[in-house]
Amino acid sequence: MPTYEYQCERCDGVRELLQPITAKAKRRLRCEKCGEVTPCRRLIGGGGAVLFRGSGFYETDYRSESYKRDAKKDAEASKPKSENKKEKK
Repeated sequence: MPTYEYQCERCDGVRELLQPITAKAKRRLRCEKCGEVTPCRRLIGGGGAVLFRGSGFYETDYRSESYKRDAKKDAEASKPKSENKKEKK
């Protein structure tokens, strides 16, 4: 469900409201700034966006060469011992 912004016509306070897309725009809401139920108008928003938070997705998608070497060593070390003996013969 998208978040819509409504502006109080009395004090110009802005309030966010979570509504289904199919819902009609509200005509009156309780303003968070002045505390009264007043006429309001829905503002035109910038639209939804994808938010990437954290240290970055590229770090897990594109590994460095040193990481690949270390991962290969770990994989070889974690193989069952029976496979390691067969390879040495």
